[in-house]
Amino acid sequence: MPRFGFDAGETHVLKALKTPERIQRFLDSEIAYNKEPDGDTLRSPRRVLRDKVAHCMEGALLAAAALRVQGFPPLLLDLEAVRDDDHVLAIFKQHGHWGAIAKSNYSGLRFREPVYRNLRELVMSYFEHYYNLSREKTLRNYSRPVNLSRFDRMGWMTAEEDLWPISDYLARIPHVTLLRNGVGRRFARVDDRLFAAGLVGRAL
Repeated sequence: MPRFGFDAGETHVLKALKTPERIQRFLDSEIAYNKEPDGDTLRSPRRVLRDKVAHCMEGALLAAAALRVQGFPPLLLDLEAVRDDDHVLAIFKQHGHWGAIAKSNYSGLRFREPVYRNLRELVMSYFEHYYNLSREKTLRNYSRPVNLSRFDRMGWMTAEEDLWPISDYLARIPHVTLLRNGVGRRFARVDDRLFAAGLVGRAL
């Protein structure tokens, strides 16, 4: 199995994450949520393994690297929001259906089983759980999948420098609009139970 630049210890950790579910559990149990603003760091998977901390994009990069070690293509998908932070998923396909792995400070924005027939279905599964602290539902757009092998020349899996070119690329590529014009003005606010559920385990 290729090491992709990881040392023996790092490779051992990643090889043990044999399924997407195990990768998600590792992100949830072993990697603390990075409460610094996303603009402060963009660690490589090696640095996340070493520092044991990640925000959503750092977690997605680690998940994509772990998926790659298991033989999946390392794919990211960017979710765009209004009046809220964007969110990045590591996505994978099994038996012709899409699933996702994610690091988030909101409980509803993490793992998705591979049961979605297309990317729009997958993205829409996040819609009701994607809200800001004002209880607005904020998800609006999503990108096409980005295969991180295009960044292999910069050694994205093991780099010591921050990976801003990947973030810049995700922000620059076209995104698909989820909603027709005007639809967002009619959304109900998130109710108390869903709002509280989303904050379970939130790092303050």
